[in-house]
Amino acid sequence: MAVELCLLLLLFCGSTISEVQPIYKPPPGTLDFGFVPAKTYDTGAYHEPGAIGILFKIVHAFLYLVQPNTFPQDLIRKLAQQQFGNTQGDYQKPENVVLTLQAIYYEIGFIVSAALGLLFILLLPLVGLCFCMCRCCDNCGGEMHQRQKKNADCQRSCFATFLFVASLIISVGVLCAYAANQHLTNQVRGAKKLVNSNFKDLKIFLNDTPAQIDYLVSQYNTTKDKALSDLNNVGPVLGTRVQEQLGKEVRPALDAALTMAGAIRETKEALENVSVSVEVLQEGTERLHANLTDVKMHLSNTLNDSACNAAQAASTCNIIRNSLGQLTINANFSGLPGVSSQLAKVNDVLKIDLSSLVQKGYAAFNDTPDLVVNQTKNILSAVPYIKSVLESIGSNITTFTRALPVQKILADLMVYLTQSETYVQDYFPIVEQYDFYRWLGCLILCCMLVLILVFYYLGLLCGTCGYDKHASPTTRGCISNTGGNFLMAGVGFSFLFSWVLMIVVVLTFVTGGNVEKLVCEPFEDKNLFKVLDTPYLLNKHWKNYLAGIIFKNPNVNLTFEKVYSDCKENKGIYTSLHLEHLFNINELLNISMYTEDVALKIEHIQINLSKIILLDEIGKENLLNFSSSGIDGIDFSAYLTEINKSVTKVDLLSFANDLEARADQLPKGALENALKGHANNIRMIHNQQVVPLEQAMKYVKARSTLNQSIRLLKRTSSELMVKVKNVISAVNAAQNLINNNASQVIVQETKKYMDTIIGYFEQYTEWVKESISMEVAACKPIANVIDTAVDIFLCSYIADSVNTFWFGLGGSSMFLIPAIIFAVKLSKYYRRMDTEDVYDDSVEQW
Repeated sequence: MAVELCLLLLLFCGSTISEVQPIYKPPPGTLDFGFVPAKTYDTGAYHEPGAIGILFKIVHAFLYLVQPNTFPQDLIRKLAQQQFGNTQGDYQKPENVVLTLQAIYYEIGFIVSAALGLLFILLLPLVGLCFCMCRCCDNCGGEMHQRQKKNADCQRSCFATFLFVASLIISVGVLCAYAANQHLTNQVRGAKKLVNSNFKDLKIFLNDTPAQIDYLVSQYNTTKDKALSDLNNVGPVLGTRVQEQLGKEVRPALDAALTMAGAIRETKEALENVSVSVEVLQEGTERLHANLTDVKMHLSNTLNDSACNAAQAASTCNIIRNSLGQLTINANFSGLPGVSSQLAKVNDVLKIDLSSLVQKGYAAFNDTPDLVVNQTKNILSAVPYIKSVLESIGSNITTFTRALPVQKILADLMVYLTQSETYVQDYFPIVEQYDFYRWLGCLILCCMLVLILVFYYLGLLCGTCGYDKHASPTTRGCISNTGGNFLMAGVGFSFLFSWVLMIVVVLTFVTGGNVEKLVCEPFEDKNLFKVLDTPYLLNKHWKNYLAGIIFKNPNVNLTFEKVYSDCKENKGIYTSLHLEHLFNINELLNISMYTEDVALKIEHIQINLSKIILLDEIGKENLLNFSSSGIDGIDFSAYLTEINKSVTKVDLLSFANDLEARADQLPKGALENALKGHANNIRMIHNQQVVPLEQAMKYVKARSTLNQSIRLLKRTSSELMVKVKNVISAVNAAQNLINNNASQVIVQETKKYMDTIIGYFEQYTEWVKESISMEVAACKPIANVIDTAVDIFLCSYIADSVNTFWFGLGGSSMFLIPAIIFAVKLSKYYRRMDTEDVYDDSVEQW
């Protein structure tokens, strides 16, 4: 809020850069403040030179050969801090002499190269003058006489080839210089669009910053509305929280009691099933037992017949007589103990509906929010006061924000920006005009070389095409003679122009090369900022110059490098410029003094939950009666033993087949027929009684039901008394928690509720701090201005173009020297001589 003033006052005091607008993600919770409004900036502070970039890289490599030393941070600091010339003996001081020698050592590559250039400038015109005077005296090849040699054709071809190669190299240098010259002009003409883009982004920056701050202020209503909404619903909200905490013990206790009520009903059903199933199985087995007894008696009477006393039948009859004991039932359900007494006791327990009592406990516990609502009406009566406190907070924030001279600052900055833009727009045509003069001057320099090249190329063309090897030196044709004259004209213009060209090369080389090595390269790797951040460098009384300018406090740790790096990461200007030293946002956003009133109102909540009865004494007594119903005294092993037995001791069908087989061993007669009749009778009993007992649904279901019921009763009765006591203990513990410890739970939940209300304001303050630090007033436009001025205009446009220009022009000028030599030598073979010799092998004299 009040940071608005600082943001706008320091808009142009610091220079930083940011790239991408961060996206705010609200912290986990119920509040969502949305996104801070931000527009996209158009300026891209990056330059791609295109195809000419290859030449730029070649020039950078050449400069590295000339100056391979790293950026001399310490040397520049010492030179900047050292005072020269204040007194007569300053330059003779040892420390100053050392600094001078260090500077010379660092610049030795440029010094040597510049010295060679100066030597070129001084000697080449002097050599040209001497050469011209020498030829005027018919010396140095000025005599129009050529001695014929046997290798004359070879020499002529070599001189022509070397001159052509030198001319090609000079042509490449001219093309490089022209391309660099044209590139700089094209970039200057297109710079207006980039400048306008920077001014547009600065205006967006000025217009969006107050809107972003207003958005932060307006989002206080979101916090206030949420807090008031929760306060209006303090009963349900707090009641639900209290119920959730108590429910961690209450609900398991009630669930256990309800489960025990279900176990009582299941026990009754199981006892009834046992009683019915045993009756069904007893009925079937008793009838089978009577029939088997009758068959066994009749079979015994038959074996007592006198026919069994015969020698042939005695043994067989004895075997049959010994097996009669197997004709009896195996599972005897008639001997199982009854469960009628246990069933009667369980029926007495069920006369009281335990489930209904437990449901009443559930209902009473579920009324907790309503009890809290009825007992927190004092909070609702305090809501208007709390609302007035919250409204006052918002009013204070708004009033403080509006009290700032934001509009005046904005207006002043906008006027300054508009004036700057008008100034640039007015003077940009003048810049273009002067650039045209520069372009024309550089073009004239290129044309000087082009003129020399034209003479050389014409001389080579005419000399080569017009040369007649059969013609003598005195009879050479007009075309050949013209070619020689062109070559000498090129030599003459080379002497006239070369020193002028080299003067321009030396000046641009020393200037452009040092700008690249001392400004552009350290700016790219941020070493330049480290020099600027040197304590007491820019102001001998200030440790940190930037902090002294902005805060009038040079002891604040604010550096150019840190500011530049922070804005590269798209941090807000509040963070980048460390504006907390000028305005501490934490002090304005400290709302603890206001939240104390809210906390005091909430902390006085008094809630009594003793009306909640989870399970009355009748229900508890009912559980104890169930535990003493006697189901744990049932002989479950006897039941399970009989259930798992087969119906008869022996398989009646096998017994009948065996009886019939033994009857066949007896002599034919009445005994045999009687035994076979008994066998058929046994088969009939098996089919009519045993098979139904094993397969008929009635008996199978009775056996299965009996098995399941007995096992259920066995599980239920296992440690029944302990289980019941555990259920009662859990219910008593939960009831004790509600009666005696609920106040502690309520205090804890009330504190959590209070923390939630205050947490809304903490979320708001943290969001505001984060937004101001990272999103509000991101300084990308200001940084783009710096990058545009230094990295793009100075380095990419001017320095690279100028360095490429002198590189091409200097290379061409240097190759004028061999071109002069080869042209003078070659012209002797093309020009028409006044006299000649034939096959003179002596050495030619100049």
